[in-house]
This record gives sequence, structure tokens and C-alpha cells, in this order.
Amino acid sequence: MSRSIVCLSFDLDAVSLWVARGNTSPTPISRGEFGIVGTRRILQLLERFDLKATWFIPGHTLETYPALCEEICAAGHEIGHHGWSHVSPVNMSREEEAHALVRANEAICKLTGAHAAGYRSPAWDLSANSVDLLIEQGFQYDSSMMANDYTPYFVRHGDVFEPDQPAVFGPTTSLLEMPVSWSLDDFPHFEYTRTPNGILPGLMSAQSVLGNWMEDFLYMKENLAWGAITYTFHPQVIGRGHRMRMLERLITGLLSEGAQFMRMTDVVTEHLRRIGSHDSSKG
Repeated sequence: MSRSIVCLSFDLDAVSLWVARGNTSPTPISRGEFGIVGTRRILQLLERFDLKATWFIPGHTLETYPALCEEICAAGHEIGHHGWSHVSPVNMSREEEAHALVRANEAICKLTGAHAAGYRSPAWDLSANSVDLLIEQGFQYDSSMMANDYTPYFVRHGDVFEPDQPAVFGPTTSLLEMPVSWSLDDFPHFEYTRTPNGILPGLMSAQSVLGNWMEDFLYMKENLAWGAITYTFHPQVIGRGHRMRMLERLITGLLSEGAQFMRMTDVVTEHLRRIGSHDSSKG
């Protein structure tokens, strides 16, 4: 019997996204604040369908909006690590990155009673130190990379890439990757932003994006005996009215196709049980 799993994940960046970019004037901050409105809409939708999701929340958001984060946790959703602020670890020293991991995990532990099992890097970018730091700090999985789409895999470290030499791949580790994709993320499809380097146009038709997202699930269902697909949402993006209607249609469409919705930590546990070992050499 095939098993087609869906992970709904929500990155609750709120104002942290804009603060990290240095955009602290009232309008960009208000865009982040709309994420609070969107979060309440999402929580109501998930409750209506009795679905549990994974929320990746920066420490900055946890401490800025503690009551809202408590609501998310109380509803039975997983709280994942999303950095202290929405700053890419690529721009940090090893010490700065380690400190940010510890600081945000302390905020998560204060909320949930335990450190996060999973980590998602801001902007899906990892430094040369990230994998080793995540392992040192006891994370079970990461969700920032894209070398697969429906099958978790063990992360390597120590890769060497030189422009005039073949790639040298390092050994795998015990850190499991729950892969993601920009094509399954709401931000590039919908959000309009201007940066010094250009414009992200966004503002795509929700119906067109819905079609793509359903087709990705259907491909998994038709071709894999066991698979897990991860959709990534941002409350300040998906929380707009027409996109909420699209999200509801996505959920009902997936349910009609036999999708089984799970938190990412539960998928990791199931996958490790499937492959018979927590040993990365068997990944």
C-alpha cells in the first residue's frame, strides 16, 4: 500500500524578515505585522481540518509575539528552529552562528519544554559550519536543501568544490534532510519585493500555483510507494484572502487524493524506522 505524506510548514518570520534586511520604516514593518493576522487565519483553518503542521519560528518572533507562539504550540503544532533573526548564517562567523542557534533554541525550550528537533535556515542558505554545528547541538533534521523532492536523505559535510577540478563529496552525517523547493514555497510566487539588485515581481495567480502544487503531489503518489512532500508558507504571504482560499482548496484536494498530513518530526521518525537504522551509512 502506497503512503503519500504531506508536510505543511509555516515560516513565521513576522517583522524579523524586514528587520534583518534593514527595512525598518513603517511600511515594510507593517508587511511583517500582517503575518500575525495571517497566522490566526491559518490556525483556524488547520483546526477546522484537524491538521498538525510544523512552524519554523525565529527567536526574534518568539520573543516579540510570545502569546501567539504559545497558541501555535498549544494547538499541537511542531515548533522548528529558524535562526535567532532572519539573517543567513553564510554572513556569520562560526561563533556568531553557534550563538544564534543556542539563543533561539533557549527561546524554543522556554515555550515547548525541549529544544527543536528540526532547523530551517533563513533564506535556505547554510554556511560551511552549519551542518557540523547542527549535529553538535543535537538537531535531528534540517529542512534547507534541495537534492531530492519526496525522499529524506542524510546530509554530507566536508564537500570541496573547485572551479577547475571535479567535485569532491564528503561523507554523510547523522543529520537527516527534509528537502524543500522554491517551487513549493509561496514567497517567490506571490510576494512583490524590491532590492538593490532587482525586483521580485511575485503576484502570480493563486489558481496557477495551486495547479502546480497539486501536480507535484500527484506525481509523488503515482510514482513512489512512500514519499513526503513539503510545502512552505509564510503567514504574511499566504494569509491574504484569495491565497487562504487557495490553501483551503489545496488541503481539500490533497485529502481527496488520500494524502496523510504529518508534522515533519513525525515523518523523520517514520522514515528512520523505515530504513531500519539511525545510522547515516544506511541512508
